[in-house]
Amino acid sequence: MKSYVSGKIKELRNNSGMTQSELAKKLGISPSAVGMYEQGRREPDSEMLLRLCEVFSVSTDTLLGNSTGVDEKSRELTDVFDEFTQLLSTQQGLMFDGVPLNDEDRSKIVDAVKVVAAIAKQQQMKKTFG
Repeated sequence: MKSYVSGKIKELRNNSGMTQSELAKKLGISPSAVGMYEQGRREPDSEMLLRLCEVFSVSTDTLLGNSTGVDEKSRELTDVFDEFTQLLSTQQGLMFDGVPLNDEDRSKIVDAVKVVAAIAKQQQMKKTFG
């Protein structure tokens, strides 16, 4: 039976433009183990969950699908920012106004998105806690 985690691993891998083999190499496991995680035939242990979070630059809450209700809207926005910055960091062949982005350009855009996310989070905290 496929779990939320298995679907999320596959989604994050696809969004980052990685193959199962590339992800396996980063995690230090076999490509078949990645396939089993994505198919829900095997569940990653706690150490592997942390390594997956590190590779994809996401929180354990994002990977596990945990939400507290209070932060539901901001958590979803954070997930979008995380996925977008991950995609920008790894997707090859991206162009801006017809000009290919180099690694430095991509890094600047990712940094700008992170700044915007931090500002949005700070404003949300002010609204929530006064």
